[in-house]
Amino acid sequence: MASSPFPLMHPTLVPRPFHRAGWVYEEKVDGWRMMAYKSAGTVKLVSKNGLDHTSRFPGIAAALRKLDANALILDGEVAVYDAQLVSRFEWLRHSSPPDLSTPPLFMAFDCLQTRGKDLRKEPLYVRRNVIKDVLDEQDMVLPARRLSDDGLKAWQQVLERGYEGLAAKDPTSPYVGGRTLKWLKVKQPHYREGARGWEPKGQS
Repeated sequence: MASSPFPLMHPTLVPRPFHRAGWVYEEKVDGWRMMAYKSAGTVKLVSKNGLDHTSRFPGIAAALRKLDANALILDGEVAVYDAQLVSRFEWLRHSSPPDLSTPPLFMAFDCLQTRGKDLRKEPLYVRRNVIKDVLDEQDMVLPARRLSDDGLKAWQQVLERGYEGLAAKDPTSPYVGGRTLKWLKVKQPHYREGARGWEPKGQS
């Protein structure tokens, strides 16, 4: 399996929340972007820089091996969650982080291939349905959490729950490598773009 067979699709940062009819809104996970590859009994977790981190997350790798689907490629984030089920990137680096509620989980937000079929030209809503079918009742590899269908209400959920932000997506969009306007992201002010982990205002 090649570690990076195609470019990743990246959302464009926008300055404020919005509502766009028909779009879907997801929690923006404060995690580590990974591609999950499964071919027969072989599994790989590969970062956006093309580095293999499979051995670092054995629980996720074991869960991927148990999935029925072969020739599977998932795009998502490896994340851990606190007691309020808020993702915390910085805790991925700690052996015993405080108030940890979950082991490392793989939160899948896209499916690029299953059973050898390339899904990149399919609309997002089709790819999302494949994720739900493939991950049936998994507890280590999960679909990214959806928010309200109303973008402004979704943003209120982000503020109330303390999430990093939200990702807004056109459900008809194909998977195209590079930065796109079909996926947009909004971040809370105390999360600095390019930074990793929780960073209150006023700190460098």
